[in-house]
Amino acid sequence: MKQSVTTRLGLGVASVALGALLIVNFKAPEDIAVSGASPNGGSNGGTTGAGSTPGGTAAPGSTPAPNATSSGGSSGGTTTGTKTVTGTLIETRYGPVQVQVTVTSGKIATVTATQLPSGGRSGRISDYAAPILSGEAMTAQSAQIDLVSGATYTSGAYEQSLQAALDQAGL
Repeated sequence: MKQSVTTRLGLGVASVALGALLIVNFKAPEDIAVSGASPNGGSNGGTTGAGSTPGGTAAPGSTPAPNATSSGGSSGGTTTGTKTVTGTLIETRYGPVQVQVTVTSGKIATVTATQLPSGGRSGRISDYAAPILSGEAMTAQSAQIDLVSGATYTSGAYEQSLQAALDQAGL
């Protein structure tokens, strides 16, 4: 009987110690340093918190999706077939999300968020998630991307806007 109580006590103490160790070493998403994100709330990962959309006009011969614009079009008739398209603006409970895609020769060349939730915690989460989401899209070459933990609403809206842009670009 004594051995059983001693064993249980030892396991209980070990469990508490392990739990405390996990809590102490936990890093929240806004505490993690991300390559391309600056500490002052801005981002070098291709995102802007501004509400403007570059371009603002549809490319000749294209039909924009609702709330989407295309800028650039087919770069003056070059053989590379470069087209830049802006996806639908998606409103989330934390702010708007909109993605711009540049397609070259039928492949995604760049993915940039033109609008993301900004200010306070939402801005920090956006700065953290934007380079991850962009990288996911570039790797997948589609809108079938994984959500970023801690940025579920932003990730879902990013995926929707990205799909709208890809549809408009013909991918």
